[in-house]
Amino acid sequence: MQEQQIIITGANGQLGTELTAALRVQYGGGRVIATDIRQPAVTDINFRLLDVMDREALGQLVSDTGATIIYHLAAFLSASGEQHPLQAWDLNMQGLLNVLEVARETGCRVFWPSSIALFGEHVPSAYCPQHTVTQPGTVYGISKAAGENWCQYYHNTYGVDVRSIRYPGLISHTALPGGGTTDYAVDIFYHAVRGDTYTCFLAAETILPMMYMPDAVAGTIQLMEAPADAINIRTSYNFAAFSFSPEQLATAIQKYIPEFTWRYQPDFRQRIANSWPQDIDDRCARSDWAWEPKYGFDDMVSDMLSAIGARITR
Repeated sequence: MQEQQIIITGANGQLGTELTAALRVQYGGGRVIATDIRQPAVTDINFRLLDVMDREALGQLVSDTGATIIYHLAAFLSASGEQHPLQAWDLNMQGLLNVLEVARETGCRVFWPSSIALFGEHVPSAYCPQHTVTQPGTVYGISKAAGENWCQYYHNTYGVDVRSIRYPGLISHTALPGGGTTDYAVDIFYHAVRGDTYTCFLAAETILPMMYMPDAVAGTIQLMEAPADAINIRTSYNFAAFSFSPEQLATAIQKYIPEFTWRYQPDFRQRIANSWPQDIDDRCARSDWAWEPKYGFDDMVSDMLSAIGARITR
């Protein structure tokens, strides 16, 4: 395996926390520098404070560490972005452009996460294809649509080896949610284990694409380790595992915790969810770099309850 030196931006987030840990197992702790605008909760000698809006500081860190790969995760997510739209656009766009410019100058490979949020209400709801119209209705989705085109531009124009995945909702028991529309699918487990009634901010029948975090992390690393000539899409790959509704998830949890109760109180996030497809066609990822999830819906529910239950005293 080629020796790599890796920088992760936004490493304190839900995805960043677990991806950082996995990359350190894969490449060795000293080869993975975690960065964020705030110190992590646990002391980390390989952590650096970094604001990706500061292009000079980013470039200096890449130069100082001899970085070969940047995983750029720093961003406003969908729900929090709607609360702060101008700040979200600035961070999501200028942060990406700063990373792409540094990569152009240094030859770094780049990973950048896109999202199902870039699909608008005019895409097919079932089995949404890789190539389709994108008319997102949120600033987060707009930034992802624009970002995908910037990634492809930097690859086609400057030869930057930039790779991307359109993440569905991610479910994790390690890091708390960070302001996304699918965050109910994490929060609900904590309420169930504690014995609390859960109030869901989406309607009962809202089906959305989801994925368990171990699969998301493994797939991300798999994409970045694939040979460059296997990567045929330089916007972003569709990426899928399973889909479900809040009612289906709550009912599955109740099989393990019969006394669990829940109710629905949809808020502004319902409008966001309504603009997303119910499931995703990810055949390009499966064909180009052999993507295949390991966790099904029932596997995820069982594992989440077991892991959270081990940490929480009801």
